[in-house]
Amino acid sequence: MFSTAFLDLPALQGAAGTVMLPGSKSISNRVLLLSALCQGTTVVHDLLDSDDTRVMLAALKQLGCGVQADGTTVTITGLGGHAWPAEAIEFFMGNAGTAMRPLTAALAVQGGDFTLKGVPRMHERPIGDLVDALRELGGAIDYLGNDGFPPLRIRQPALQLDKPIPVRGDVSSQFLTALLMALPLAAGHQAITIEVVGELISKPYIEITLNLLARYGIAIERQGWERFVIPAGSRYRSPGSIHVEADASSASYFIALGAIAKGAGIRIQGVGADSIQGDIRFMDAAEQMGAKITSGPNWLEIQRGAWPLKGITLDCNHIPDAAMTLAVMALYANGPTTLTNIASWRVKETDRIVAMAAECRKLGATVEEGPDWITVHPLPQRQFPNALAKGQWQRASIHTYDDHRVAMCFSLAAFNADHIPVRIEDPKCVAKTFPDYFEALFSVAHTAAKHIPVICIDGPTASGKGTLASRVAAQLGYHYLDSGALYRVTAFAALQAGLTLEAADEAAIATLARALPVRFEGEQVLLNDVDVTDAIRSEQGGMNASKVSVLPAVRDALVQLQHSFQRLPGLLADGRDMGTVIFPDAPLKVFLTASAAQRAERRHKQLISKGISTTLDSLRADLEARDARDSSRSVAPLKAAQDALQLDNSSLSIEASVAQVLAWWQSQRD
Repeated sequence: MFSTAFLDLPALQGAAGTVMLPGSKSISNRVLLLSALCQGTTVVHDLLDSDDTRVMLAALKQLGCGVQADGTTVTITGLGGHAWPAEAIEFFMGNAGTAMRPLTAALAVQGGDFTLKGVPRMHERPIGDLVDALRELGGAIDYLGNDGFPPLRIRQPALQLDKPIPVRGDVSSQFLTALLMALPLAAGHQAITIEVVGELISKPYIEITLNLLARYGIAIERQGWERFVIPAGSRYRSPGSIHVEADASSASYFIALGAIAKGAGIRIQGVGADSIQGDIRFMDAAEQMGAKITSGPNWLEIQRGAWPLKGITLDCNHIPDAAMTLAVMALYANGPTTLTNIASWRVKETDRIVAMAAECRKLGATVEEGPDWITVHPLPQRQFPNALAKGQWQRASIHTYDDHRVAMCFSLAAFNADHIPVRIEDPKCVAKTFPDYFEALFSVAHTAAKHIPVICIDGPTASGKGTLASRVAAQLGYHYLDSGALYRVTAFAALQAGLTLEAADEAAIATLARALPVRFEGEQVLLNDVDVTDAIRSEQGGMNASKVSVLPAVRDALVQLQHSFQRLPGLLADGRDMGTVIFPDAPLKVFLTASAAQRAERRHKQLISKGISTTLDSLRADLEARDARDSSRSVAPLKAAQDALQLDNSSLSIEASVAQVLAWWQSQRD
């Protein structure tokens, strides 16, 4: 998961491949709570691992549920037949509406001394209509802040179930879902009726709830969409085990990707057209806009069809979350797209109508909005890829409002015809439902190498280039290449494979080097996911590296390997010749110029801290000799690229050096 302050998406040109989706958030949190209300154990397979499910799991543990996790399989030992905690409990619900609303209802019906709080945005999300309904049936709930909003205090109820319980349906379907899941706890000797006031929005989410309740032994009688009857004697029964479908809302981004991007198409695994989730109907809207979609058991395949896409007008009440993706698809259409009946957008993680309008405008689009609708006008699409006319897409930094869906939707803007990169602020917000979203996107997206940014940091031995480069890479979320370690790890791998480091094995070593399974995490070097940092940094490791470095075929193979590190979203490469030989077209090249005396002092401190005895004079002499050898090499000598920016870090802290490189990089992007 990207935990950087922002993520710069390069201009993306196409996409093809297969994506495995995480489990559905809506199903995951419902299943967790329903399993907790049963007697005995339930094994939940393919559970979504995200911020929202972690919030629910933490709350269930506080209530006394047994929770055993093994990857995406979680075993829940329920509370059915056991006394609920008598002591006061305070729950932190984050910004998880699918946890906050149903848990509030279950606690209010069961009774106790409970406090529910969340992040500031949760305290702005309305819950008054649910509280009113719970008070109507005798629940004892107090507001601890503003009326109608969390945080809440729940006490022992005095249940009155002899008349229908009214609940508004036109604000959030989660209120009705919460009552449907909680009231079977009280349906002992009499049936309980819920009456929906106003039009029920997001009906497909209620269908998910009813479907899952039936799996747990609760057969709700539905009378249209106005009345729901919970039969007397209802009791939760564990299904024993249950599988969570992949998230249909998350599928919308990759359905849209297949409709927008050139390529062989996108295959989505984990959800198909027969899903119980209403958001799967997003595929119908995408087909109206021009996507070609085929489906089978638990999979979808999407290809670009009509281009530009077709502007549409659509009532989105049945796909409220997935409909956000249509607003970004609209940028690629041949006319305006109007999405209606989306009032629920305003009470989600943020006011999504305002957010989508504001960020589309940043990209250059014209947008109109109303109380429950939005119209997005497309940005012109170039008809010919080599057209010289100035494009209409604007460079933008997308504010994500701590809303996972805003971040994921606007990643699709990177496929614009003007090859404009897009910045996504706070990319880690996708952890709410899809922690590895950007990794999944980059696994299928592709673009020309010239669009994948590379920052080169070259410099002499002991100049601190490795530490600097790895930290800048971490700040940007880019891949990191420690080129100086490649010869060392190649020699190490060759010896592990039983090869000598002589010319007789040159071809075999070169073959091994071309596909060397090496990666760098910070200043660690991993070979086949095994940490070999200490093994290759030894004096012997350096001598072995010198032996393979004189083999021409090995050098050529390692050049190819270094080029393979240029992957989305970008690369930080450090070494002696990154900017001059390996990536001569890199948009930013930095050359460190720390003095030999300063480098010797740094090295001296490092060695002394490790208990290695040495002198400053000998270290300085050694570094000066190395500089002379490296600068006079016939192949790839140490020198600054003509367009490199010089950075004398002799007296700079690593933090100051990182800040300087980031400032130079930002100036390149502006």
